[in-house]
Amino acid sequence: MTLEWMAWTLPTALFFIGIALILVSMTIWQVLSPSIERKGFLPISTTRGDRLFIGLLGSAYIHLAWIGLTDMTLWIGFVIALVWMAAAMRWG
Repeated sequence: MTLEWMAWTLPTALFFIGIALILVSMTIWQVLSPSIERKGFLPISTTRGDRLFIGLLGSAYIHLAWIGLTDMTLWIGFVIALVWMAAAMRWG
């Protein structure tokens, strides 16, 4: 039986490092200033952590839809996902 390892590229490593830094930052922010639930444009009451999760999940779906449905550059999809993430965190 052979053991195969995933080939980590720089963009992949930077992506996971970025997610880890976001989680650490959100944890520190929650400890220093506990969040309260609020209702924005999302149909549920959410905390900062909930909005982060919803924003990341939505961004992943936007990227997958972009790759699957268009032939245009992924950078445009990235900008749309970034706008979604900012809107979900701010007004969600």
